[in-house]
Amino acid sequence: MKVLESHIDIDATPERVWAVLTDFPAFAQWNPFITSIAGSPIQGQRLAITIRPPDARAMSFKPTVTASEPNRHLAWLGRVGLPRIFDGAHEFTLEPNERGGTSFTQRETFRGVLVPLLAGTLTHTLHGFQQMNEAIKQRVESLTVMPR
Repeated sequence: MKVLESHIDIDATPERVWAVLTDFPAFAQWNPFITSIAGSPIQGQRLAITIRPPDARAMSFKPTVTASEPNRHLAWLGRVGLPRIFDGAHEFTLEPNERGGTSFTQRETFRGVLVPLLAGTLTHTLHGFQQMNEAIKQRVESLTVMPR
């Protein structure tokens, strides 16, 4: 098992962050890591996702949404081949912070026999998480004016 995690604070409410996170058609405009998502953020729905990790080739996959709690949590499970070969459980968590903004965490838990063999690729993926977190922060904050 391997867990990747990236966190950022965003100066906007969880509702504003959720609105940007779940506006899948707009991802191509701002998201350098997840360049496209087709589908709906509804539990049980299948998505079509393309990611472009930095310094790595683009990859497409079709995960299933495993959790969708508006303004709080979105998760999906993707697989390469059969279960336990290479599974990636991806999640986004949005929590209000003490400044009236949002603590945004992106995490993926990889499981399966191929995980140790793909450790180098996972480094690129973590950098992609960090790029996306910075990009969503910029996108949300450019659309939001926080009360002082």
